[in-house]
Amino acid sequence: MDQWKLEEEETSYKEKLEMDLLLEGLYRVSGFDFREYMQSSVHRRIKNRMQLEHIPTITRVLEKVLHDPAFMTKILNDLSINVTEMFRDPEFFKVFRERVIPMLRDYPEIRIWHAGCATGEEAYSMAILMEEEGLSHKTRLYATDMNEAVLMKASKGIFPLTKMRNYTKNYMQAGGTQAFSEYYTADGQFAYLKPSILKQISFAQHNLVTDHSFNEFHVILCRNVLIYFTVGLQNKVHDLFYESLSPKGFLGLGDKESMQFADCAEKYNDFAECVKIYQKK
Repeated sequence: MDQWKLEEEETSYKEKLEMDLLLEGLYRVSGFDFREYMQSSVHRRIKNRMQLEHIPTITRVLEKVLHDPAFMTKILNDLSINVTEMFRDPEFFKVFRERVIPMLRDYPEIRIWHAGCATGEEAYSMAILMEEEGLSHKTRLYATDMNEAVLMKASKGIFPLTKMRNYTKNYMQAGGTQAFSEYYTADGQFAYLKPSILKQISFAQHNLVTDHSFNEFHVILCRNVLIYFTVGLQNKVHDLFYESLSPKGFLGLGDKESMQFADCAEKYNDFAECVKIYQKK
């Protein structure tokens, strides 16, 4: 039994070493830094890629990353977070509409940053909300992600028609005031968001781990991204958000995230903690 435990610990140590080397190599070759992501999530995604490609060891993954650009792109796509939907967590958008919008209404302009936007569904949701509230003419949304491929997809505003039923349900629960079908046209397979929604959003590549602030924003939304980061990296990203928010600006997090244990927690008021909306003091 003791010998078995020793062998298990040795295997675990070697795998951790391999993983550390892989993430270091990936960072040096690509510039994308996953070294402070939650290792359980990273490990799971790497193992899944190894199964798909029939690769026996993490060291072989590193070898392919260093010598095969196409494979490196696959790994980067595996490690980026692309889970999203329109009006995800409808209560968040409902509270935003009812409580945050009245405070933004008198602003001469409104700048909103969706950090880690993935394929853009939540950014488009906010664009629809701002149009319904009569604020689209003075609102500019900036949607960023580290993954260039998903940004290309996001910028088109095209989604499978099969998803629109669920999106419509979310929209109604979020306090939507129109027929959701007013915001898109459709063929037999896809829904195409109307041009007035698309033109509100600027999509750009931005890496929360390595890049700096690029503007001052009245609202920053980064929902269900920080849960994949270590506590240390979460605090670095929170510093970036705090630096990027205007005085009394709003920060929206995901339903599994909180400011409670962040180093900068005392710099925010719990504006609507029930849906993870915080206001910079």
